[in-house]
Amino acid sequence: MKWNTQIEIGERVIAPGQPTYFIADIASSHDGELSRAVELIHLAAAAGADCAKFQHFLAKDIVSDEGFAAMGSQSAHQAGWKQSVFEVFEKYQTPRDWTQTLVDACKEAGIDYMTTPYDEAVLDMMAPLLKAWKIGSGDMGWPQFIGKVAARGKPVFLATGASSMDDVERAVAAVLAHTPQLCLMQCNTNYTGALENFGYINLNVLRGFADRFPGMVLGLSDHTPGHATVLGAIALGARAVEKHFTDDNSRAGPDHGFSMNPQTWRDMVERSRELELALGDGQKRVEPNERDASVVQRRCLRARHDLPIGKVLAADDLEALRPRTEGSIEPYEQDRVLGRPLAIAIAKGEALTWEMLAGMAP
Repeated sequence: MKWNTQIEIGERVIAPGQPTYFIADIASSHDGELSRAVELIHLAAAAGADCAKFQHFLAKDIVSDEGFAAMGSQSAHQAGWKQSVFEVFEKYQTPRDWTQTLVDACKEAGIDYMTTPYDEAVLDMMAPLLKAWKIGSGDMGWPQFIGKVAARGKPVFLATGASSMDDVERAVAAVLAHTPQLCLMQCNTNYTGALENFGYINLNVLRGFADRFPGMVLGLSDHTPGHATVLGAIALGARAVEKHFTDDNSRAGPDHGFSMNPQTWRDMVERSRELELALGDGQKRVEPNERDASVVQRRCLRARHDLPIGKVLAADDLEALRPRTEGSIEPYEQDRVLGRPLAIAIAKGEALTWEMLAGMAP
């Protein structure tokens, strides 16, 4: 299998050393109102999102009403829903006749438009309108569909929540059979927003992905509160981050409670940009902004007392003191100095340089 070490979304390059690409998953936060969906696109853009993503499903094609009814209970994040799972999905699905309006709104806001498709019909509809696809964690066990998405030839963001490495390898193979443009995203599929979820996000899986798929573009699809998970993922090499987005966490609806809002999103992006700067290139060196400090805080060899010309230097003639002036000899070089005669006389406290030693060169 071959994969790209960078992917391109329009003019944006997603790769190590590039700014993290932030995907605002508006999902069901539009609450069934097109005007809200458009407003959320503009709010996400203003908060620093690079992309507004929607989820295109039809309730009848994604959930079994009978199947959920037979379960007799709902998962933790669904427990508070006042309607059945099928009814909620039907209420919050993104109408397909909104599509061009949403695409136009993204263009006006200056961000990318994306969706997570959940049926084959939407693939043909969306393919001409977007630059990349997102595959949700819930379809990790459906490689046939993943392959059909990837066959459209556009970059694929693949979330891997609630799956094993065998699942990941199977899904990755389904994508790579059609396109090398893949971003593999660590994810924990729990939508409660509970603090204990930090114990399960398992960011070091990103290390495992990097070992198994060297050079593959990595990302994070996240539902935890705050910024710790995002910052940790970026530090471990993730260069695409997806989070849910709303304008008001107190609104009723399946996604609002665990979503980011404009203020927290902006803060997330700003902290991430700081981290990206702080990560640097990994080359250890004296940085430009610490050159002055390297003079005033490091030590050099200085005369402990006045020393005449010709004096053969001994350890008690020298002491290591700040500042280390330009051209001076540092303490780690003392063994090269001892036993050498002075070419000139030097005064107490004067910094020793190579030019002061007879027959010596730096």
